[in-house]
Amino acid sequence: MNTMNATANFAYVWRKEDTNTHSLPEFFKENYPEIKAKLLKHGAVLFKSFGIDDMDKLEACVNAFPGDPLDYVDGNSPRTKLQGKVYTSTEHPAEAYISLHNELSYASRWPKVIFFCCVTPALEGGNTSIADSRRILKDLSPEVANSFREKGVQYIRNLHGGVGPGPSWQDTFETEDMKEVENHCRANDIQFEWNGRDNLRLIQHRKAVIQHPETKEEVWFNQADQFHPSTNSEDIFEALMELYSDNLFALPQYACFSDGSEIPLSMLEEVRAVANKNTALFTWEKGDIMLVDNVLTAHGRTPFKGPRKILVSMSA
Repeated sequence: MNTMNATANFAYVWRKEDTNTHSLPEFFKENYPEIKAKLLKHGAVLFKSFGIDDMDKLEACVNAFPGDPLDYVDGNSPRTKLQGKVYTSTEHPAEAYISLHNELSYASRWPKVIFFCCVTPALEGGNTSIADSRRILKDLSPEVANSFREKGVQYIRNLHGGVGPGPSWQDTFETEDMKEVENHCRANDIQFEWNGRDNLRLIQHRKAVIQHPETKEEVWFNQADQFHPSTNSEDIFEALMELYSDNLFALPQYACFSDGSEIPLSMLEEVRAVANKNTALFTWEKGDIMLVDNVLTAHGRTPFKGPRKILVSMSA
């Protein structure tokens, strides 16, 4: 595993030749307590040489691992649902970085475990980056950590009805039924406001620092830096701020403190610098599968060249 400023024990690598099994789903069933212990200690476990290289094999692994497989409803990343609970990884352009984040940390319910498997590795780049959320919190200055801990984060999304920047509400909620969207929002503590069928504004107030439900460790768990327009290049950021200067809540997505106050850019820059400092990279090989504890571990993606196909499934 190639690392960049990463802790030595992150993540744990399990190779097929180190086991006595030919079936990874069977290995999951027979060795779950040990796998779970490794996952809670290291935050991510990479299984190599098991040949998990298509959606059927991934789905078999997910079904063999204790948990409740999830749909990607209320997701903020462009994905394609392939079958069952198996999706493509985020479909951002190959030249784009995907910043570190904990999946669905803006939601009231998020996956406990994320499964990634490699069907086709990129010719160059395309690393899935990971970072220990415990260390990110520990390495932040007390001022930044305490501000986020005390204030929390308010996430704002403006979803179009089929034409416009960013995702549509239909893709986000995997339905064409407005009532179904409203019921989901009410059940999951999401404020919503319609402007006809063409625009839906969502507002979610969430904690920025949480306690892991099993280890009881405090972790950095939010996507404020990713939702904030400063995540874009400087010229795009400046253009967005000028265009939406009268109403930042009208941006396709935006983040501020939960009380409505702006998050200082210096704080967001520190968050990004600390995350980068704690980032670990590895090179995908066909058939690799990685399990990520979504609370303990943030993930992202580096730019790439050539074809790349990584599949994703999630479990609560």
